[in-house]
Amino acid sequence: MSQPFPFSAIVGQEAMKQAMVLTAIDPGIGGVLVFGDRGTGKSTAVRALAALLPEITAVEGCPVNSARVEDVPEWVNTATGKMINRPTPVIDLPLGATEDRVVGALDIERALTRGEKAFEPGLLARANRGYLYIDEVNLLEDHIVDLLLDVAQSGENVVEREGLSIRHPARFVLVGSGNPEEGELRPQLLDRFGLSVEVASPRDVETRVEVMRRRDAYENNFDAFMKKWRTKDTALRKAILTARAALPLLKTPGVVLHDCASLCIALGSDGLRGELTLLRAARAHAAFEGATTVTRAHLKAVAASALSHRLRRDPLDEAGSGSRVARIVAETLP
Repeated sequence: MSQPFPFSAIVGQEAMKQAMVLTAIDPGIGGVLVFGDRGTGKSTAVRALAALLPEITAVEGCPVNSARVEDVPEWVNTATGKMINRPTPVIDLPLGATEDRVVGALDIERALTRGEKAFEPGLLARANRGYLYIDEVNLLEDHIVDLLLDVAQSGENVVEREGLSIRHPARFVLVGSGNPEEGELRPQLLDRFGLSVEVASPRDVETRVEVMRRRDAYENNFDAFMKKWRTKDTALRKAILTARAALPLLKTPGVVLHDCASLCIALGSDGLRGELTLLRAARAHAAFEGATTVTRAHLKAVAASALSHRLRRDPLDEAGSGSRVARIVAETLP
């Protein structure tokens, strides 16, 4: 079973799937944070989505997946100049990863003795133009998380040691997952993720049975199962590509901008990243639905995932952040 589980075959978890599709349409949204129970399909979904997307065209032998020969960094000496197709990268970042393994390492001795920029690329190089998946992101050391989010925001990885400097593109969709009971991310880090969703184990028998049925078919009747779901995955891929092409052509009325600002003020979200992300997510959702103009309905559809992790804590409000967003959306955007 070399192919990941089909994205379209994942049972339920609609909020998680929607968030991942939106970031596939517009990676500039800023990644997805998924909190919830173990075994709810978080890693399955990100691998399935990456497999669903078209292959990328890259320079053979380039460790940062450069799309053009002229974009290959100067320190790369393994690129052949030949263009090849390869699957969209999905790179796992383990909890125990060191900073050098994440960003890459310079060979200082070789640089000083031979005058060569010898660089061993890290996980960020391999993730360029793909996905970086971090399970249990809330358990990562703070300095690693800060580093990751800074790179994700700038799209460039800079490694400086002993007066030497290496740069390479590092544009990826950051997907983090974790269990809130095992620790929380700092608010400023939460705010740097574009979207967030909470997932839970299904509570009804029929849904759980369907999960088992599909997984069993995937493992024991692979060819027939993949054939059944390939059509739906192909249709979803076409919809994502169509939405990408439509994004620059979308109209965004002034009233939608006012709605974004009004909603974020009502929610008390800090800074302006909330409304900027809300607008990008709404535009991606509108493009995915084939609309030509962003409307209030598109804002409502993505408000919870774009804003629920940006709320200030209210000790007098026992409702979850998603419920608070839904209530305030209903009051602010009737």
